[in-house]
Amino acid sequence: MSQNKFDQYMENPIPDLLNDDVFNLLLSKGIIDEKSVRDYIIRKRFRSMREEKIAAGDAIDKLRQLYPYLQYDTIRKIVYNPKRTDSN
Repeated sequence: MSQNKFDQYMENPIPDLLNDDVFNLLLSKGIIDEKSVRDYIIRKRFRSMREEKIAAGDAIDKLRQLYPYLQYDTIRKIVYNPKRTDSN
């Protein structure tokens, strides 16, 4: 079985969507899609920076510092072309 990028009992990165117990249960069962959680967090951080009047390009550059393994265009696609609609 592959190792999750999240520790088995880590701090819940999406407490606005799932409480900690549910998150850890789903994580332990391998139900959490780590890429989707990452993309959700990236979109949320991007929206927050834009609300603070940070230019879009600068916001993407800051996100690249947090996720150096992602290309600029990859982050741009995540924030501008989400597969699912996130609620605020």
